[in-house]
Amino acid sequence: MSAAVPVIPFRASHLSTNERELQQFLLGLQEKSPRKYKTQIVSFSLQLDPIDPLSVLAAIARSDRTHFYWENAAREEAILGFEVAKSFSINSGDRFAKSQKFIEECLDRTVRIGDLCLPGSGPYLFCSFTFFESQQNDPSPFPRATVILPSYQIVRQKQNCTLVINLAIDCDTELQDLLRAIQNKIKAFIQSANNLAPNRSSDRNQVIKQEVTFQSLENFRSSVASALKSIQEKQFSKIVLAHALDVTSDAPFQVVESLNNLRQTYPDCYVFSLANGRGHHFIGASPERLLSVRDGELITDALAGSAPRGKNAIEDDRFAKKLLRSEKEKREHKAVTEFIAERLSQLGLKPQRSPLKLLKLSNIQHLWTPIYAKLPSNIHPLEIVAKLHPTPAVAGVPTEIACEQIRQYESFNRGLYAAPIGWINYQGNGEFIVGIRSASIEKKRARLYAGAGIVSGSDPDKEMAEIQLKFQALLKALL
Repeated sequence: MSAAVPVIPFRASHLSTNERELQQFLLGLQEKSPRKYKTQIVSFSLQLDPIDPLSVLAAIARSDRTHFYWENAAREEAILGFEVAKSFSINSGDRFAKSQKFIEECLDRTVRIGDLCLPGSGPYLFCSFTFFESQQNDPSPFPRATVILPSYQIVRQKQNCTLVINLAIDCDTELQDLLRAIQNKIKAFIQSANNLAPNRSSDRNQVIKQEVTFQSLENFRSSVASALKSIQEKQFSKIVLAHALDVTSDAPFQVVESLNNLRQTYPDCYVFSLANGRGHHFIGASPERLLSVRDGELITDALAGSAPRGKNAIEDDRFAKKLLRSEKEKREHKAVTEFIAERLSQLGLKPQRSPLKLLKLSNIQHLWTPIYAKLPSNIHPLEIVAKLHPTPAVAGVPTEIACEQIRQYESFNRGLYAAPIGWINYQGNGEFIVGIRSASIEKKRARLYAGAGIVSGSDPDKEMAEIQLKFQALLKALL
């Protein structure tokens, strides 16, 4: 466990008044640094005046700077991490276990100071994993596993805002210079954020050109028809086939503007953005929570089976009732629910299912079953991620066979699409979503992803219409 050394709480705007006290503390820590690690991490939490983390991202965003952004507007929660205090990435096997080990070692060498009673205080580590563990022909700009402890972290929960600064120090670190640099950086990004709002630019005047370059819609339709034959021959009972839509622009895509559009349009979704520091971004608005861990309580969602929203209340109710009665959609949903319950049981947990519900988003509605379980302290959140990914909602049934077939049908690399993305904090709490309704962006190019679950009774034309509907979420945000 990491050590906690509380000091007198102070605000980020008053950092300079505590600089001498903080420097003396860090000096003592530097002199007594344990021999087990060459580098010690100091994480201190400060109260921040209310600020929009997306405005901070707008102020600091650069193509060569790593960031992680996460927001659920309906819950009034947002998290931003940027720059890197400590990181881990891997392109070989056993990625979840090795990521877990890195997180545990990182927290073990961390000393926490400041006001640890603030919401969102203490270090958060941000994680992303590609859909497939093994590399495909088309390489992904993101490693198969990435874990980052950011240098700066801002967490906003309703009107409470907390800044966490994570410092890696060793015996050669010049503490006074480091603290002055931090103080100047905090002032700069807070001032810039207060003067900059992430609004749509009215004078961008860009022309969007859309191109499908990896497989045409007709090829997707043919893949669905072929998969249905395999299902009829009982090779598998479900497969999720994705489609990639390439979009080009005459001007670089504005990531922060797109995120702002997404959070306004899809407040019930998890809006996210990852930047690898080499010009690549992965953004989206996912409705699907893979898991949430809060104070020993685990929640995960079975989300499968979908229908459009109606143009009015009467039509919307008709679509909803049809979805709830559909044997095909309920069969697809049941496969996901039973898979999750079985995998959690394999970990020794006792999952409890809520009654079937509808999750209504702005342009689509899904069958939804929340699943709960008590989580003992000896089970790490990444152990659950490793057990659940990929669920039948994004792969198929049986999962292993479906994944093999996905590689045959899809000619593009999924990368982070439909893969686990999330965070874990020092208390063992965390949240992961599935990276669907997403897009990979590099300057003037964007690749949008959408998928559909194919089961017995699926209709190729209707599945084509479904993925076109899902593409609208990202297309509207980018334009």
